[in-house]
Amino acid sequence: MDINSIPTEEQVIKWMTELSNWNRWGENDEIGALNLITNNKIKQAASLVTDGVSVSCARPLDTNMDAEVYRPTQRLMLESGEGWQYHEKNTEFQVQAALEHLSMVYHGYHITHIDSPAHFFWNGKMYNNRPSYLVSTNLGATVNSVDNAKNGIVSRGVLVDVPLIRGIKWLDRNEGVMPQDIINATKSCRFEIQPGDVLFIRTGQLKRTLTEGPFSPKDDGSTACQAACLPLLKERDVAVLGTDTANDLIPSGYKKVPNPIHQIGLVQMGIWIVDNANLEELSQICKEKNRWEFMINIGPLRIIGGTGSPVNPIALF
Repeated sequence: MDINSIPTEEQVIKWMTELSNWNRWGENDEIGALNLITNNKIKQAASLVTDGVSVSCARPLDTNMDAEVYRPTQRLMLESGEGWQYHEKNTEFQVQAALEHLSMVYHGYHITHIDSPAHFFWNGKMYNNRPSYLVSTNLGATVNSVDNAKNGIVSRGVLVDVPLIRGIKWLDRNEGVMPQDIINATKSCRFEIQPGDVLFIRTGQLKRTLTEGPFSPKDDGSTACQAACLPLLKERDVAVLGTDTANDLIPSGYKKVPNPIHQIGLVQMGIWIVDNANLEELSQICKEKNRWEFMINIGPLRIIGGTGSPVNPIALF
């Protein structure tokens, strides 16, 4: 098929086996494409830090509710500073401190987070042919959990800035990133996607939200990579995929495969996925420096049994 045509649902389902990385790194493997981030890959990434500049690729974590945040983070202040404002100066034996409790559902459309291979299933299986029941209500993910990335994900990062390449402000919400967009970016910005890379793809949807106000991805739709990009991700051996959206077109156009990037990327290929990144500041720095490769450091929380984790990816130049 033409690399830039939209695949049929039948073709997407075939990719479940044709693009599979099951057993590529052995039957006991739980980290999937992170195996591509070798010691030499980390050394290569470190060599890209020449200016001493760092930038966050995460959205602010707040407790406000809007159309996009239907499950907002909840903050409960267990102790605050208000009660100490007019307190007597003699505070011997008294600890003055602020304490808080946070509660969140980080999977969704708002919080910047990473998905481990335990997050999605296909026909009752998750990555590396493990049964879905190994993610249980009681124990969480007993295999393929985010804790397998406890040492951090440090690699070479590259940015594909689709609006820049197309000469537009942002992609429409019903329009997907196509393989040709990625290929055009590598040619125009003069970089190659290499095995073990963390590939960030900017659609401009976050900029649109910041400009026009919040929207509901479930009701209004959302842009992301079209499923047609999956063979290219496999061919280039991408370790981690991240975008400024939730990484699947809404609607996907496929009744049986509503989340092809997650269902094939996570389940079959073992690619870890960063949802809802903030790539606006990164895009500006890349344009200023005319550099589209950088060191990236992603540190998931060590959540035992976690299917993912909130993250603050840091790009370093």
